[in-house]
Amino acid sequence: MRLPLRPRTSPRTAPRLRTPLSLCLAAAAPLLVTVPPAHAADTTPGCAAPGARAFPLTTRIHDGPDTYEAGGGYGTWYLDLTNTTARPCTAIHPVVVLVDQRRALKPAQPRLDFYDGTTARPHPVRFATTDEAELVGAFDDGFPGFTVDPGQTLTVKVRLALAPDAGPNEITANAAVVQRHADDGDWVGQSNDYRFDVEAGPGAGPPTPAATAPAATAPPGEGLSFTDELARTGIGTAHLVLAATSVLLVTAGALLLARRRR
Repeated sequence: MRLPLRPRTSPRTAPRLRTPLSLCLAAAAPLLVTVPPAHAADTTPGCAAPGARAFPLTTRIHDGPDTYEAGGGYGTWYLDLTNTTARPCTAIHPVVVLVDQRRALKPAQPRLDFYDGTTARPHPVRFATTDEAELVGAFDDGFPGFTVDPGQTLTVKVRLALAPDAGPNEITANAAVVQRHADDGDWVGQSNDYRFDVEAGPGAGPPTPAATAPAATAPPGEGLSFTDELARTGIGTAHLVLAATSVLLVTAGALLLARRRR
């Protein structure tokens, strides 16, 4: 079973990447209870007109601090989603990718929350690690996604803190934006890079040696299919459907990484 994520950009430049199984299952876990069955009817209208060559949402990260202290308080930044079309964009889920220079950042060390604008309670973002030692986290904490009206800009408030054991580092944050449908989704936006430094907190020990990234997975189209990989793990058919559907948001992060590397 392959659930295509359809980039809303030129077919000649659109990247293609099959998400590693380890990333799919790790990041899919918190989404399983919120994603509709694969056979559910898709009532979400497309954000962009068919054949559009540009992303319908212009996406920008801004006003974030230049430095964070490990073990310190939260730093606040903002993600602007601007709808450049005449159609409403609904069921919008940003996917944040964190790439650290030392390749030593662990999924539990960044503490990222976002606000949906309806309550004062923040939604946590859970990160998973790719085979290239990057972190990917979807904005999905059980809410149906953001809605951006035609010609309007929605600003999402985000806060980030680093755990005390996060050593000195340089991190780049980037966001891909996905419009989720019943059993797949559209890649509808991509942000600028947000770079910041991490400083050791008081009483921190010596820096942890940089991690060596594991070998990359096979290029797209080579090796086992997604279904074959799931079958090797012994996961049943029902779980296969749920996992494949849930992987939608995470796939956007993997596609973004592929585009950046190219």
